[in-house]
Amino acid sequence: MAIRREDVERIAELARLEIPADDMERVRAELSSVLEFVATLSKLDLAGYEPTTFAPSGAPLGPDEPNGRRLDPLTATAQAPEGEDGFFLVPPIVENLAP
Repeated sequence: MAIRREDVERIAELARLEIPADDMERVRAELSSVLEFVATLSKLDLAGYEPTTFAPSGAPLGPDEPNGRRLDPLTATAQAPEGEDGFFLVPPIVENLAP
């Protein structure tokens, strides 16, 4: 199933993505490939197969105890581009549109 360029532009608009014009054809082809793969999966005959889960429902859970593999906050942020008091500093990703 091929997706049209207009559809990619609309999806990008809804997702608030900026796709450069020179990348639009590549993105269109990749999305088309994904849709074709999903269409192929829908053709599988799964009659008689029960849905599976990640883990058996009767499986015991692991112990809820620390395993010693944790870093303290200062060590974890030591090589970060920006950090303060053991926290990572990152630029905001949501703008205040209505102050």
